[in-house]
Amino acid sequence: MKQSFVFSGSGGQGIMSAGITLAQTAIEMEKHSTFLPEYGPEQRGGSAKCTVIISDEEIISPLPKKCDTLIAMNELAYAKFIGDVKEGGTVVVNSSRIKTIARDDVKTISVPVDDVALELGNVKVANTVLIGALIGATGIVSKEVVIESLSKKFKEKSPKIMELNIAAIEKGIELGSKA
Repeated sequence: MKQSFVFSGSGGQGIMSAGITLAQTAIEMEKHSTFLPEYGPEQRGGSAKCTVIISDEEIISPLPKKCDTLIAMNELAYAKFIGDVKEGGTVVVNSSRIKTIARDDVKTISVPVDDVALELGNVKVANTVLIGALIGATGIVSKEVVIESLSKKFKEKSPKIMELNIAAIEKGIELGSKA
């Protein structure tokens, strides 16, 4: 099995962090994985995109012609990259910011990740809610291993930050599995 993911949004929305988390979690599950970041020319608030490939076998190229799954945090990112999704692919959108859905030949999972993150107490975990929604919708990695990966990432932070991120993953998985 080989799957490709494009995470997209604006600088500051945690796009790179989400992509790295997925790639590292896949590696911890003894899969092959690549992570390829791309930034817009702007210094702040510009476009941010990363491509993650997860495979049971060696990965030859880190850039797919078309991706299996697009993860979009805002309307601009969605509009820019929706054409890069394979027919029959999956699109996970932040419905707190994305209101217009342009394709009916892909499975669209709409989760209000900004709103959920605010309900949890911190908008900075919106990207973690989004990772959870992706896991809930696709089952690409296990909840336990992603939580373990986040524990390593946040080991120097306070226990409250880890608790918040676990709550964000769990809520995202719940919403993604229902969508």
